[in-house]
Amino acid sequence: MITGVIRPRPRSLLGVLVAAAAIGVAASAVALSSTPAPRVSPAVAATAGPAAPAGPTGATEPSGPATSMPSVPAASVPGTTRVGTRPPVVDHGPRTGNRVALTFDADMTDGMLQNLRAGRVKSYANLRIVDLLEREQVPATFFLTGKWVERYPELTRRLADNPRFELANHTYGHAAFTGDCYDLPRVRANAMTDDVARTFRAIEPYGGRQTRYFRFPGLCHDAAALAALAPLGVTVVDGDVVSGDPFATAWQPIVRAVLDNVRPGSVVIMHVTEANAAMTDEALPYILAGLRERGLVPAMLSEVLAAT
Repeated sequence: MITGVIRPRPRSLLGVLVAAAAIGVAASAVALSSTPAPRVSPAVAATAGPAAPAGPTGATEPSGPATSMPSVPAASVPGTTRVGTRPPVVDHGPRTGNRVALTFDADMTDGMLQNLRAGRVKSYANLRIVDLLEREQVPATFFLTGKWVERYPELTRRLADNPRFELANHTYGHAAFTGDCYDLPRVRANAMTDDVARTFRAIEPYGGRQTRYFRFPGLCHDAAALAALAPLGVTVVDGDVVSGDPFATAWQPIVRAVLDNVRPGSVVIMHVTEANAAMTDEALPYILAGLRERGLVPAMLSEVLAAT
């Protein structure tokens, strides 16, 4: 049972980061922010019903053909909710115990792909983060875009093969699901369902700890966006601790942003996109040390959101 949900954060809190994201769609700048959005009841089940049935739904976005829905996951898959109902939106887990979730977004837009092909950037996959998490045996949850998975299949396989890592959905190409999301290009309304379904299909073959957790780009969502996800049986996860790592020029502000706000049950948002979040790997050792000093233990998102 997910028991912790907080009110939406003010839009101004992270506008500068998502403004950078909007630039990135045209010139590879991608960032994270939040916008007020509807919240459902604070008490919702993380695994509360059957998953989405197979079969086509919605229209595809222009970048790919419409295909069938992903196969039906077991009700025990973390984040699975009842098909046909608006998905729950959560920011954090219960404020009891000592667990926190470290989540890493793997963004990939067409602009970022163009930068890679043109050699303007070296990589949007920060291997130093993965190396550190593996070396220290730290659990984490990765929100993957479909285009990132397709660009980095070997790294996706590495993430899936680690029993301490969970895989979650961050859309196919990091486009916005609302018309007011800091100038990010928008997914057509009739293509929203298939965009998310397509990403599940991209992730599913890798196995590992699959989930039905989903995170909107920029944390931007409204009633229509949530309704589009109803056929998929997902849980929407925003987060209550935003690291501010996209385009940070020093690691210290990232560490402060996390350690000044983290609490039991927190969901920390970071990025594994090296070129757009170059300081995250430098900040991460200090974040892990600070969590230990506070008696907080990293855990997979499904464990943090579970009832205590």
